[in-house]
Amino acid sequence: MSATTLRGARSARLAEAIDLVVDRVGQLSAVAVGALVVVMASNVLLRYGFSIGSVWAQELEWHLMSPIALIGAAYALRHGEHVRVDVLYAGFPERVKAAIDLAAALAGIAVAAIVIWLSWRYVGVSWNNAEGSPNPGGIPYRWALKAFIPVGFALLLAQFAAETLRAVSRLRAA
Repeated sequence: MSATTLRGARSARLAEAIDLVVDRVGQLSAVAVGALVVVMASNVLLRYGFSIGSVWAQELEWHLMSPIALIGAAYALRHGEHVRVDVLYAGFPERVKAAIDLAAALAGIAVAAIVIWLSWRYVGVSWNNAEGSPNPGGIPYRWALKAFIPVGFALLLAQFAAETLRAVSRLRAA
């Protein structure tokens, strides 16, 4: 087996391993969507049906939205559900598509790395201060909500790395 073929096989296995992790973690996002539906329906029923409200339950909605958006982004990228101008992209030759995908993946890696770097301190301050809700009866762990920022972007960075490996492989093959 040639060195190029061996590198391509390793890259493909690494991309598949990243995809597997993103799929598994993405399933947590799907669970959060289900939980959000139950929490929101309960809040509406209690508020309008029984005139009962809970700050904690309302804040739980935000705590569930964070993993949905931040973990779900990598999952959406993994399954090709991200935003792209397909009307233009579809008409391009394979080599041009691979080059566009490579450029987009590298830009995505850069943006994800910047967000991770900028958010660590933000999350760290929240953790050190044991930040919680400013509202009486609110959720005490606000830092956990903020921690999804670097975690979600790390997952997104990993998926962009897998997309980079695939785009490079496609460029070599074209």
